[in-house]
Amino acid sequence: MHNRKASNAAASSINILRSMPFFGTVSDQEISTLSRIISRKSFSRNEIILVEDDTPNYMYIIFSGKVKVVQTSMAGREKVLAYHKKGEFFGEMALIDGKTSPATIVAIDDTDIGLLHRSAFEKHILNNEKVARELISLLCMRLRESWLMIKVLSFADAEHRVRAALKHMSMQYGIKDHQGTIITLKLTHREIASYSSVSRETATRLLDKFSKDGEIEILNGKNIRIRPAFLEKTMFL
Repeated sequence: MHNRKASNAAASSINILRSMPFFGTVSDQEISTLSRIISRKSFSRNEIILVEDDTPNYMYIIFSGKVKVVQTSMAGREKVLAYHKKGEFFGEMALIDGKTSPATIVAIDDTDIGLLHRSAFEKHILNNEKVARELISLLCMRLRESWLMIKVLSFADAEHRVRAALKHMSMQYGIKDHQGTIITLKLTHREIASYSSVSRETATRLLDKFSKDGEIEILNGKNIRIRPAFLEKTMFL
């Protein structure tokens, strides 16, 4: 039984690594080697994985679950900067520039994380030109996402901020069906408020309004379906 679980875990690790864009050019043998040297650690829902200003020695790969990237103000208010899901990663910046983590990472669900040590990161990623190029492309994409978040925060109107945040999440984490796009993240009103930089009460009021107007649908499990009518109103956001 133990050997079967270990075998299943190894196969899962290989599949996830293979699905990551910057490992697309890596040979099967190298992928297999990476899967063996990556250690795994489990985190419970709401457990802190990485603390802001830590100096991590690992790149973190999400094998299951989801995490949020947050910063906390002096007043103790949490600001959500981003979300990462299965097959995504974080912690690579500190390995590249040697500086501390710019934010705290918290598990949204029960989450399994793969830890790739700094030495292996340098050997298998930074020293591999093709892999390094793909990593740079992904980092550029994240920079563009950061610019989009700056745009969201630039809106003076709270409704525009919430609309822009939901549109961004539907583009990042959406699955299309015949009625619209379902955001696969299970988000509380507080998390949507934090992501949009509005109060929870404002987020709740606006979500209720969008729902009554038929622009969104709140599904079981806190998922949100974005309908075409909503996207039409956010076309220029």
